[in-house]
Parts: sequence; structure tokens; C-alpha cells
Amino acid sequence: QVQLVESGGGLVQAGGPLRLSCAAPGRTFSTYAVGWFRQARGKEREFVACITWPGGTIYNVDSVKGRFTISQDTAKNTVYLQMNSLQPEDTAVYYCAAGPTATMRPANFVSWGQGTQVTVSS
Repeated sequence: QVQLVESGGGLVQAGGPLRLSCAAPGRTFSTYAVGWFRQARGKEREFVACITWPGGTIYNVDSVKGRFTISQDTAKNTVYLQMNSLQPEDTAVYYCAAGPTATMRPANFVSWGQGTQVTVSS
């Protein structure tokens, strides 16, 4: 397993941006796919986006609709989730996760971060 540390959450007004970061201190993501999931209060965990180290990406198109972009910085061994045009319905705890393959299924990810709260005010 890989220890994951998320950062970048916070409070933002509707229409604003936030960028989340996911790092693995002392480790490399080169053999993992890294995904972002979110869980709103009272709802199930939802897939947001996933990236493989060569750069392939998968998005939950219905939820993010071109507003979110997942990317990676190989030099910093960090994966980012750039979120633009945020809406109140994007309010959730956002988690990054690492697993052997790129997939939308949470069960396929073996390591999870502690989560970072994103709150979008209307």
C-alpha cells in the first residue's frame, strides 16, 4: 500500500476554482493509477477522475462535465485535480486513491488518503 496525502480543499464561492493535490511521501506513483473520488454527506462515494502514470485519463463525465481536470507532475510525484466552475452540489469530502489499474470502481483502489473537505457556497 501507499500512504497518500491530500491537500487543497476549503471553502469557495459558487463559480470559483480549487486545486486539490495528492502526494505519496517517499514513494512513486509510477506503477499506480491514481483516482479522485468524492463523498457528500448521506451519499455513496462517487468516482470523479483517474489518471495513469503514462497520462491516460478517465472522467465521470456526468458529474464533472468538463469542469474538472486531473493531471500529474512526475517530478513532484503529485497528482492534481483542478476544479473550475464549482457548484454547491460539488460539496463533498474528496479522496485520492491509488490502485493497480485505471478504473471507476472504488473497490479496485488499495490505498486511500484521509480526504479533504471541499465546500461550495451559493
